[in-house]
Amino acid sequence: MQSEILFRDYPRSIALRPIQFENNGNPYGKSNPLLLLFDQVQQSYNDSPLQCNVRLLRESDVDIMEYRQLGSRAVYGCLGLLQVERAVVTECIPLGEIRSNESVFRIIDVEFYSLTNNTRYSVSTSASNRYYDDSSLNESSQQQSYEHPCTQLRKLLSNGHFYFSSDFDLTKTLNVRSKTSSADKYTYDDHFLWNKFMINELLNFRSKLSKLEQLEMDTCGFLVLAIQGYVGIQETRIDSSNVTLSLISKLSCKRAGTRFNIRGIDDDGNVANFVETETILQLPETCFSYIQIRGSVPVFWEQQGLQVMAHKIQVSRGPAATQPAVERHFNELQSRYGDVHIVNLLGVKEGEYVLSKEYKDRIIDLNGNGLENRVLFTNFDFNSICKTGNYENMIQLFSIIGEKLEYFAFFALDRETNSPIFYQKGLCYHPKQTGVLNIIKFWGYNLGTNVVQTALSKDVMNTYIRLMGNISESDIESLQSRHSILWAENGDGLSKIYTGTGALRSEYTRSGKITWAGVLTDATKTVNRFYINNFQDKSKQEAIDLLLGKLLNSKAIEIHDPVNEAIRQDILNRLSDYCLKSTINVFVGTYNLNGRLPSGESLSSWLFPFSDYEPDPHLFVIGFQEIVELKAQQIVSADPEKLRIWEKEISKALNSRSGQRSNYVILRSGQLVGTALVIYARSDIVSNIRNVEYIMKKMGLGGMAGNKGAVAIRLDYHDTSICFVTAHLASGQSNTEDRNRDYHTVNDGLIFRNGRRLLHHEYVVFFGDFNYRINLGNEEVRELIYQENFEQLLKFEQLTNQINYGYAFTEYIEGPITFFPTYKYDNGTDEYDTSEKARAPAWTDRILYRGNKIRQIGYSRAELRVSDHRPVMSSFDIEVIKLDEVAKKKIQGELYLEKQKTLSRISDSKLEKTNYARKFNNASDDHKDDITTTDNSNIDKETGPPVGVLINFDESNKKDGLPPPSSETFQWWADFKGDSSSPMVVDKSVINRKYRNFSSNPFYESNPRLMRSMSLKPLIPSKPTTPKPVIRQNSMGSILRTNTFTENDDEFLAKAPKLFDI
Repeated sequence: MQSEILFRDYPRSIALRPIQFENNGNPYGKSNPLLLLFDQVQQSYNDSPLQCNVRLLRESDVDIMEYRQLGSRAVYGCLGLLQVERAVVTECIPLGEIRSNESVFRIIDVEFYSLTNNTRYSVSTSASNRYYDDSSLNESSQQQSYEHPCTQLRKLLSNGHFYFSSDFDLTKTLNVRSKTSSADKYTYDDHFLWNKFMINELLNFRSKLSKLEQLEMDTCGFLVLAIQGYVGIQETRIDSSNVTLSLISKLSCKRAGTRFNIRGIDDDGNVANFVETETILQLPETCFSYIQIRGSVPVFWEQQGLQVMAHKIQVSRGPAATQPAVERHFNELQSRYGDVHIVNLLGVKEGEYVLSKEYKDRIIDLNGNGLENRVLFTNFDFNSICKTGNYENMIQLFSIIGEKLEYFAFFALDRETNSPIFYQKGLCYHPKQTGVLNIIKFWGYNLGTNVVQTALSKDVMNTYIRLMGNISESDIESLQSRHSILWAENGDGLSKIYTGTGALRSEYTRSGKITWAGVLTDATKTVNRFYINNFQDKSKQEAIDLLLGKLLNSKAIEIHDPVNEAIRQDILNRLSDYCLKSTINVFVGTYNLNGRLPSGESLSSWLFPFSDYEPDPHLFVIGFQEIVELKAQQIVSADPEKLRIWEKEISKALNSRSGQRSNYVILRSGQLVGTALVIYARSDIVSNIRNVEYIMKKMGLGGMAGNKGAVAIRLDYHDTSICFVTAHLASGQSNTEDRNRDYHTVNDGLIFRNGRRLLHHEYVVFFGDFNYRINLGNEEVRELIYQENFEQLLKFEQLTNQINYGYAFTEYIEGPITFFPTYKYDNGTDEYDTSEKARAPAWTDRILYRGNKIRQIGYSRAELRVSDHRPVMSSFDIEVIKLDEVAKKKIQGELYLEKQKTLSRISDSKLEKTNYARKFNNASDDHKDDITTTDNSNIDKETGPPVGVLINFDESNKKDGLPPPSSETFQWWADFKGDSSSPMVVDKSVINRKYRNFSSNPFYESNPRLMRSMSLKPLIPSKPTTPKPVIRQNSMGSILRTNTFTENDDEFLAKAPKLFDI
């Protein structure tokens, strides 16, 4: 149903009113429709949650004359609330019906209306969709135009790939919908509801309404649940009967993003570009459904930098650290769909082989080394088998999985009884490396997934049709033709969402033929993809994160609820009831390798200096500098081979020591030329870690080269955020300011996804080769070292002084330095530099930290002689928390009900006291003697007199003809029931009729009362007189000019009234 938008200026309010038509076409056929109102709520303090007030009222309950219509465009419902904006659908296209009374609409345009802002914004679309501008703005401000803050989001929502239905829950499959009633259409599947962040509070508001109010609100179509993907509907005829063929593809919003920004799996088991596609065929008596899914390869992998010609693929986590996420992924799939059969379309060339092997290994581990085939896995190298357009070779795939397809079957529903006839027992999963990795060789890669899914859907649908009886070949061909059209459009639509262009070789999917024109079109698409994915996807990714509420500053709009406000502090006070605190131990080490490889000496003195401490560290965090020699050819790109060698050496030391109690796996590693960071996690705690991200910052050659820079890895341990940063700062004895500048570049410039910076983490450990030196001569430094006079050396140590001066690392803490300087040694010896340069020793390698609940256990160095530096290490105890959201919601519900009852009792008590006050003040003549106004014996001694009772008021003093006295709870002009002929009684209906068209705001420019007062002749003020100053002289004879109103003025005091005169 369509609605119109109404607006009130002060206090600011926006309303949705359904547009209803009588049979004669007259709008507003119902005289008293429902209105959904949104009112501005002022924040009580800076950190208070953003709120608005939402009401569902009849038009008769609202002063509708205070509202005016905004524009002439109808809207199709509200997408939700986004900080200070409210989004509505302003234009959509009806696509048809999936089934009877199941209409689907495609969103074409949306608009945002503000509850707080008066500023005029420019919008890149048509002028009819202008952002609201307050008419009270002056002319100069109207001439200014600013970009709409939601321009990118509006562009995203208006791209033609979002759909909604007011009749049924589009987020669910036919199988699931058949088990629920139509009243459950707002019990959505949050995997596919893209505006969940915006509309969730409105759905909570709806859930608190009565069943009748919910039904009326749903009938008005106020709320819109939107999916992103593709919906296509084709109608044809079979045996003279109308049939409808539909295709619904829903893109998951759990791990959403653009091609090179979001890849692989996350810690919760969600994969990028996950799409659920359902083919629905509605026949006269039955309805058929077949589901397939596709998604990115479910391992941790990424692509960074410009993707030109080469596969720059990096598997970012080790097998053991990946396995928990893989298990979560397939457990979720099996709980939703049943059995899963993987059809792996990856090839054997370059990066595809790396991913395919890693994927297969994870499935083998998942199935217990092949002992139990929980998940079936079939390799089908589509690019090799079907190269040069030989798609008839897909018959090989059907020969492999045909038996499983027959077992999985499909879902079918009897339309008359709405009861299932067949159940789909499983599905085929098409993991893919979505997108073109190699622009020339793999330009047809996206084709693989859509072509294979089209063929499978077609085969299963044909099986079902033949089960239904004798159907002519011409009817089958007509149906298959429409099936191909839908799948070709589906491939184009999904490809545009993820890559920015239509699918490659979609011409074959549509017509079954390949032409030279199609080849040229695909080449153009490939070039466009390269430009879009490398240069335009960043802003699109930000819009996606804004829509889903994943940006750091994203705050959900809360609907104002006084009870929630009242219990907010109570919930915090009961934090211990739903929050579990624990302590983890973290080992941190840093080592400048000077480009050297392991020499065979034991690393135990470095990695286990605190071996007596219990328990084993939960995390080992290792930072390297100069892991490769910093030569000219090395400073632009990194050589990962030496890092792999050191990773294996450390893994060996961690997992093969005597008395080993724990096993460690590589959680994440990252490298920037010579700077690298590796995190090892105890295998039994890997499942506690989420949201691991890696980022690097170049600082060499003005940010162009990576010979100097930083690498950071952040993670969430349960619900506690921790960030580790290793850095290699500017070298040189006198370059202190350059090092300070490098520090600020790293500390302020490291930005993770969604805008998260170092300052947004609860704990940060900052370590590496900072290169700060000692401001003393070489000989003097060595002499003080020989004397072990570290206290005197630290007085001249640059980093210590820079911290004290507030120039660098001011937010960080460093433990006491009790070890010898770590730089610079002759390689393989214990002698400080004896070369010609003879550099002065210094503590260049440091570990600093910050956080509220972090305790340093030890801080020392190890005697490894591989490099010209000595490694440094430290151990930390960190307090982490784990929130139990289920317990929190339970406690919140209990507190809500308890507070609601308390407020209800208080309200009832006040009502009783108010009634008593009114009875007292309106006592009839027959009962006046029953109440003695001077006797307060009937007043509760503890609670005091009832509100509204005038203490010791004598009725005899009341003037004749006057109403009873007013009070806080009784107003004679509102409640007096006396003689209507009294001059003190005003008929409110007369006022309402007289001023019905007046604005409630007396300063509104169209208010007749204001215009009438403005037309009166203005009063001319009398000429002001200046007070005559009093001239006085001080003891020196100087003239003093005093204030005429000061108490020292004799003339003023003489005229002032005396106390006994008052």
